[in-house]
Amino acid sequence: MCDPIFDIRHKSIVVAGAASGLGRAMALALKARGACLTLADVSAAGLAKAADELGSDVAVCAADITREEEVEAAFSFAIERFGAVDGVVNTVGRLHISPALQLQADTFRATLDANVTGAFLLSRAAARTMAGKGGRIVHFASVSSLVANRDYAAYASSKAALSQLVRVLAREWAPHGITVNAIGPAMTETPMTENYLARSDFRAQSLASIPLCRLGRPEDLIGTLVLLLAPGGAFITGQTVYVDGGRTLT
Repeated sequence: MCDPIFDIRHKSIVVAGAASGLGRAMALALKARGACLTLADVSAAGLAKAADELGSDVAVCAADITREEEVEAAFSFAIERFGAVDGVVNTVGRLHISPALQLQADTFRATLDANVTGAFLLSRAAARTMAGKGGRIVHFASVSSLVANRDYAAYASSKAALSQLVRVLAREWAPHGITVNAIGPAMTETPMTENYLARSDFRAQSLASIPLCRLGRPEDLIGTLVLLLAPGGAFITGQTVYVDGGRTLT
């Protein structure tokens, strides 16, 4: 039986960053719960693999969320396929860890572009699509939205900005019935983090900072995501929900 509080069956949801990592994992979880998905990513090859894994009733659209025209095209495609967009899940992210004195300005700008500008463009396109009927927007932020780690100048700045963007857009669009939230995971093993976590010192430091003494797993995030997209999350907006094993307690 599907509890109506967590029912997302037949909801049209755009998943950005769906070709790999958290995006693919979240897409699989949403599809298993009956959502109608439009998968967006810069990797056409990755999207094709994800679509094969997900099976029927999945739309695929190659798109770079930092390019407004590609974002608009993805939403037009989703509406053409499913008639509406009820929710958006943004898992796109760029991670670069290095001392600030060695951080290239272009890398800093590129991180902000992917993690903040892209989120803004995606949110705005979603809000225009949802005008008059409401909807749900969920971004993936990070514990780095709140905590301050050495060597995280680009990533932490971008994720803090994303959490504040969520708060501002939530206030602005609440009268239109659009909720805007973020999920803040702790360090999670994904393709984006695997090179860093392959270093024993980095892995040990990451584990030591999490009170539950393990790294995050993509499946840890599914319950919160479903809640924020489902009827049970209707009165939640402007929040970054930390799913972090207690990382933000320290």
